[in-house]
Amino acid sequence: MSIGQLATLLIGLAVPLSAARNAAKKNAIVDIPSNHSVDETVERIKNILQIKGITLFAVIDHSGEAEKVGMKMPPTKLLIFGSPKAGTPLMLASPSIAIDLPLKILVWEDEKGKIWVSYNSPEYLAERHDLPQDLIQNIAVVGTLAAKAAE
Repeated sequence: MSIGQLATLLIGLAVPLSAARNAAKKNAIVDIPSNHSVDETVERIKNILQIKGITLFAVIDHSGEAEKVGMKMPPTKLLIFGSPKAGTPLMLASPSIAIDLPLKILVWEDEKGKIWVSYNSPEYLAERHDLPQDLIQNIAVVGTLAAKAAE
């Protein structure tokens, strides 16, 4: 096989893999438009978490941290939350999911001033970590939470 034929073969293999990766990436993050400011949306999420008895581990203010080093970015906050009761069975079934737990929701403003609530889709996490079907409900709460906060 010549170098040209080998290159053609490798390119032929790489293109479908790249397309598959992009398709998977496309469905990995769910973006929901919010009807509220970043701060209001964050407060709504905090309230829902408290009502549901879900622990809020941290709120990371990316834009606030950028400002501390003299940089400017639109309001962007990451909420990290979870429940050992829901997360532990997931990690026992598939230890690699610990890299994606606790769950996260990103609340951010785009360049047009629109506010978004973003999270990893439960389907993506389930596929990524080969989770058993009966445990997906343990991470599906993220979608309900995001939708409720954005309405």
